[in-house]
Amino acid sequence: MLFNSIDFAIFLPIVFVLYWFVVNNNLKRQNFLIIISSYVFYGWWDFRFLALILLSTIIDYSVCLGLAKAENKTKRKKLLWISILFNLGCLGFFKYYNFFLDNFITAFSFFGTTIKSSSLNIILPVGISFYTFQTLSYTIDVYKRQLEPTKDFIAFSAFVSFFPQLVAGPIERATNLLPQFYKRRTFDYSKAVDGMRQILWGLFKKIVIADNCAIFVNIIFGDYSSYSGSTLLLGAILFAFQIYGDFSGYSDIAIGTSRLFGFNLKQNFAFPYFSRDIAEFWRRWHISLSTWFRDYLYIPLGGSRGGTWHKIRNVFIIFLVSGFWHGANWTFIAWGTLHAIFYLPLLLTKTNKVHVNIAGRYNTIPTLREFSLMIITFGLTTLAWIPFRATSIGEAGNYLIGIFNFSLFSIPEIRPTYLIISILLFLLIEWIGRHNQYALENFGFSWKRPLRLTFYYCLIIAIFWYSRDEQAFIYFQF
Repeated sequence: MLFNSIDFAIFLPIVFVLYWFVVNNNLKRQNFLIIISSYVFYGWWDFRFLALILLSTIIDYSVCLGLAKAENKTKRKKLLWISILFNLGCLGFFKYYNFFLDNFITAFSFFGTTIKSSSLNIILPVGISFYTFQTLSYTIDVYKRQLEPTKDFIAFSAFVSFFPQLVAGPIERATNLLPQFYKRRTFDYSKAVDGMRQILWGLFKKIVIADNCAIFVNIIFGDYSSYSGSTLLLGAILFAFQIYGDFSGYSDIAIGTSRLFGFNLKQNFAFPYFSRDIAEFWRRWHISLSTWFRDYLYIPLGGSRGGTWHKIRNVFIIFLVSGFWHGANWTFIAWGTLHAIFYLPLLLTKTNKVHVNIAGRYNTIPTLREFSLMIITFGLTTLAWIPFRATSIGEAGNYLIGIFNFSLFSIPEIRPTYLIISILLFLLIEWIGRHNQYALENFGFSWKRPLRLTFYYCLIIAIFWYSRDEQAFIYFQF
């Protein structure tokens, strides 16, 4: 079920009414309703996916109960490995089986050996990368004794399957989200209004910005050899806004929807395209994933401690794994490698934590230096998005070659004026609201009420005006 679908527009009010007006006087019933609603939401794609998420819930719940009773170090490690092997085993099979099989066959072909094998027709469960990491972090935290395991199976099931963030994040930690299922929740009108405002902004990002960028991105990437360097560069820039509008739009809708039900999810995007270096970009882009890798992989590897070689090794590991998490294709590994190359000089010169505050913190407009650094950083991330969007390494290489020639200085053959204006207005609103959790959180609050409502109605009209067929979110495939 897509957030930008008629199905969800019917589903959400029904769940909202049941939650606040039918079972609102009983916490267990509220949590149980969340489970039922989440399973309906998730099973809307394919009911067979439900068995996997239920099994993951049961195993991690049971493992952590066992960890609570086990004092023996060896036994505790065995229980931890049960969770790790199950979760990563499922993820590896469904997501990477055909990738490893195809590369295994290709490797042997270099030695003149032909291996005949057919790939399995494996359906990738929607959101498996997200809820797998969410449940796995719970087990690791319990193993490290940083979190007491829950004995409330209903609350834990609701935590794992919570529908707003189930299929594309944010990847919540049990330390933040799980305790919210223990507490009685009462309807908060101001919180609900704020949630609706964030949903509105998320839909604008997805439908007006991302989906319209996708039209021209698909045209340009689909026939890149026919276009000039300037058009290819435009295609890459539009994809940068497509993936940002698509993914951060999903996060905004997820967080806003959660607030309708009295829950607070963590911010997942903090205006990343206003970053002044790659390190800052990664502190602001897909925050729930980057902090997950930081806490459960980078720091255990030694982080930035140790000698130069260890620092280089750890940086490349974290970015390569991040790339591979996104999909079973060498293009994602190339994307991760590029970011590792961009990040490494900052780490080695100890300048990776220079920009910890938002750009233009005390100014209405950025300084010339800040603006220059933002343009450079956006340029680097845009170049890295090319292999991310390409279907193969060869296509990505040819696309890059096509950009960097004399035709780069020509006028693009494709000039979506309306979309460029929309993006500029979008950036202006994001810049004004950059100090908040999302752009519209306090936007226009100093205006008179009729003017502020007019602005909201303009966003709604734009969403309906530019909406086309329901477009799936990009990160559903991960």
